[in-house]
Amino acid sequence: MNPCPTCVNGTRLVASLNNVSFVMPQTALLQAHYFNLKGVYRTDFPDSPSKHFNYTGLATLKGTRLSKIAFNSTVELVLQDTNLLTVESHPFHLHGYNFFVVGTGVGNFNASKDPANYNLVDPIERNTVGVPTGGWVAIRFRADNPSVWFMHCHLELHTGWGLKMAFVVEDGPEKHQSLLPPPKDLPKC
Repeated sequence: MNPCPTCVNGTRLVASLNNVSFVMPQTALLQAHYFNLKGVYRTDFPDSPSKHFNYTGLATLKGTRLSKIAFNSTVELVLQDTNLLTVESHPFHLHGYNFFVVGTGVGNFNASKDPANYNLVDPIERNTVGVPTGGWVAIRFRADNPSVWFMHCHLELHTGWGLKMAFVVEDGPEKHQSLLPPPKDLPKC
């Protein structure tokens, strides 16, 4: 819950990734990225939460903060459910990529112990994965598709609360590894 002076009980329900509740901008992220428009978003999305569990006891930051990723890098994400209010899994979806589910577990992810149990031989490939209540899921993908890509919970209410984020995958060194320009017949808003 975040403070909200105009709300009935003085608080508003929010959701966050790494303590950041995503705010949709007025200008499309892809348009801002392609045309290098300033002030639409920041590329300082934190690689890990600023404060660790109990995440639900914190006021979240609000903003349009994206994670900038170098072309062709390997990305590993650990999606940790910390919901203590209700029993509800989160179906997380990543646009623009399939990913490999390399690990799952119950409780809090332990970076010193849990990776030893990853399945790196034949992990399942998905673009959506359920993160269980009170558990975690580790995923990996290769960032070889330059653009701006959303990752979000597929529950509409949670997405509206800010349970989403976006990646800016940079262009690669070759022309065919770069973001294509918008089509000439792209409708104007």
